[in-house]
Amino acid sequence: MKAASFDYIRVTTLDEACKALSEFGEEARIIAGGQTLIPLMAMRLARPSTLIDINEVEELAGITIENEQLVIKARTRQAEALSSNIVNEKLPLLAEAMSHVGHTQTRNLGTIGGSLVNADPAAEIPLIAQTLEAIIAVKSVRGKRNIPANEFFESAMATSLAPDECLVEVRFPIWTGEKIGFGFHEVSIRDSDYALAAAAAQILLDDSDNCKQISLAICGASPTPVRLRPQEELMLGKKLNDELINVTCDDFHNLIEPQSDVHADANYRSRVAKVMATRAICDARDRAKGILR
Repeated sequence: MKAASFDYIRVTTLDEACKALSEFGEEARIIAGGQTLIPLMAMRLARPSTLIDINEVEELAGITIENEQLVIKARTRQAEALSSNIVNEKLPLLAEAMSHVGHTQTRNLGTIGGSLVNADPAAEIPLIAQTLEAIIAVKSVRGKRNIPANEFFESAMATSLAPDECLVEVRFPIWTGEKIGFGFHEVSIRDSDYALAAAAAQILLDDSDNCKQISLAICGASPTPVRLRPQEELMLGKKLNDELINVTCDDFHNLIEPQSDVHADANYRSRVAKVMATRAICDARDRAKGILR
């Protein structure tokens, strides 16, 4: 199939992008990588009246560290983030998850901001944003605002981004400490497919190897990535032995809303999510202890 007719605008500054969004209304769409939008348009599942191309907006690309946060601009390619020394050193959990995003070809075009705005329930980048309490900065002609990840993702393929707002950057807090570990696991039908269920964990241990700080979240088992705060609280201040981890991850069915589809039923997604969470925590613990690299 072919896309329905649309107008095309190329902008060179963020202000121009915001002005165009304001002018052309709810039917306008930002495009940079287009790895999801273009196929949807080809199938006529998406029919924007206007595409606003931001590929020449330099202020929307780049990776920096500011105020103890790792800042990734919206137009930054996924492949660039995956290969970034800064990301691999300061945010290895994101780098690990990024290796599961699509294929090399799609990562070369796909952007960090595009994945966040698309808000697929099984996508890895939104999962890490939820896990690490990222802040998503957006802008419009009305001004700027910062949206916590837990308020940004509202439902499957839906966010709190207003129609006239452009995602500018995502800011990940950088943890500090000697014993920090991370873990990421997912199950998919084929390598690089969307996850049937995935889990991400990051842990800080104290000098006695007790859990000092922990973040744990899953995706693929609910309409949005889910932070498992009750499970985190059960592990804080304790030694993370296998028994504690298994017991803790055995009961979070009340926090998730798995859906059945052609790929897997709800019960399977729920069971897999528990296994993925257990493995992610175990890996994070072992990396924090220096057992796993």
